[in-house]
Amino acid sequence: MELDSTNPIPLHVQLKNVLENQILQKQYTEKIPSERELMEMYSVSRSTVREAVSALVREGILEKKHGKGTFVSRKPVQEWLRMTSFTETIKQMDIKLLLNEIVPTPENIEDVSGFLDESYYIKRLRLKENVPIALENHYYPLEIGEKLAQYDLNKTILYDVLEDELGIHFWEAEQIITCGYLPEEDIKHLDVTESTCLLITERMITAPDGNLVEYYKGFFRADMYSFAMKMSRRPHPLL
Repeated sequence: MELDSTNPIPLHVQLKNVLENQILQKQYTEKIPSERELMEMYSVSRSTVREAVSALVREGILEKKHGKGTFVSRKPVQEWLRMTSFTETIKQMDIKLLLNEIVPTPENIEDVSGFLDESYYIKRLRLKENVPIALENHYYPLEIGEKLAQYDLNKTILYDVLEDELGIHFWEAEQIITCGYLPEEDIKHLDVTESTCLLITERMITAPDGNLVEYYKGFFRADMYSFAMKMSRRPHPLL
């Protein structure tokens, strides 16, 4: 296989895109070919291979292990508010399904790529030892939501199903944490008053094609829950 040397896109960018797509398609799930192998496979120079691989390392898609080679990273592609840690936390809680139905798409995402006029809506309550901790609202494109509806939503870890069973690739996430109050109709669910200030987290997760996979808005009791973030500054791979 050869890259297109007549294409105005630089060869190292072409190779980066090829490798990225192969990783998304799970052609590589562990170690990728060596520099020499990639040079022979794509008829390019060592510097082209190194530039392409280094770019994927900087983005967190690949990671180098000294003396072993270059591997597909098992960490989130971006250093988001750790989806993995958040999922592990909620596995320790009980879930109570409140609603799952098709609803008009919220105004703030109605023009976002991937969503139409209607969305699949899941509302769930999270409890710890029967004490309500959080109220979560999930919005999905209809195609994804209707597949999720086939599962027991009182038990399902949504992100496990989305990624492992439905093959949805999480690529980027934008999350904002603020404080505020519950809508009046939801106060009864969290056993709080109208004046109780809650932690509010809004998150948008997109797929590699840029389409929105999930819009999430959660209300968390500040006296019962806290968010922990792990932040890192990745060194340049050549330093």
